[in-house]
Amino acid sequence: MKRMYGIIRLRRSLCAMAAMFLAGVICIAIGAGQSAAQTAEPAQEEGISLPIVMYHGLLKEEKRQGPYVISPDLFESDLRYLKEHGYTTVVVQDLINYVQDGIPLPEKPVMLTFDDGYYNNYLYAYPLLQQYQCKMVLSPIGRYAEQDSHEETLHANYSNASWAQLKEMMDSGLVEVQNHSYDMHRDGTAGQRKGAKRVNGETVEQYAQALREDVQKMQDAVTQNIGFTPTAFTYPFGAISEESVPILKEMGFQATLTCESRLNRITRDPECLYGLGRYRRPLGVSSSEFFTGTMKLEG
Repeated sequence: MKRMYGIIRLRRSLCAMAAMFLAGVICIAIGAGQSAAQTAEPAQEEGISLPIVMYHGLLKEEKRQGPYVISPDLFESDLRYLKEHGYTTVVVQDLINYVQDGIPLPEKPVMLTFDDGYYNNYLYAYPLLQQYQCKMVLSPIGRYAEQDSHEETLHANYSNASWAQLKEMMDSGLVEVQNHSYDMHRDGTAGQRKGAKRVNGETVEQYAQALREDVQKMQDAVTQNIGFTPTAFTYPFGAISEESVPILKEMGFQATLTCESRLNRITRDPECLYGLGRYRRPLGVSSSEFFTGTMKLEG
């Protein structure tokens, strides 16, 4: 009987030891899982690198190319390079979707932007976007879309895309139209305001009124002619006054684009979409040199 009792005690001890061992294994596994999750969270919070390229005009004649005008062939080379190296083009709405709703961005996102809304963007860039299935953000100037886009005088060298052409591109799903002001695209000479920048001697109230009126006029024009309300403001000439930021936010803009040459870090913080940097695409530099040298992208 004593022997049997001893066996029972031994079995109970072994069961208890097994239970303790199993509990220890589970605790270690849970701890490892929590540690991995804690490691992943900061990595996610660090954000996603977003390079943005700034283009303006595309023209075939070499004598008409310059700091803000490159050839359609060079633009095509850029598209081909990005495709071959695994980059996916995104637009502002993709960034908003990620920040607000957590909808994932591509593994290697890149944004292509065209400023001013030239007719040659429609003539040369748009067909290439269709061919390579790439997207771009186009920021036209409202006054020029209305005054310099008459059908009978359209010319790649000097015309701007019409509202109908802008709508066609937007409807394709490859082009996103954003606000570049209605009539603030002025260089600041002869006492003019430079872009959307505050003028010396102008009160904050006067500046706020001028900015609101012009930008809202462009919002209304895009909404009426294209059926879309812009979510981003592209600063003309990259001229920024700090007073503009709260005004644009108040007007409902969820992003702003500058001309600062730097990469962007996109996180879940809505503030990361204000003051996005862009690299101007120069003439005379190959796609490989530009993307890996100037922009420091992975080859």
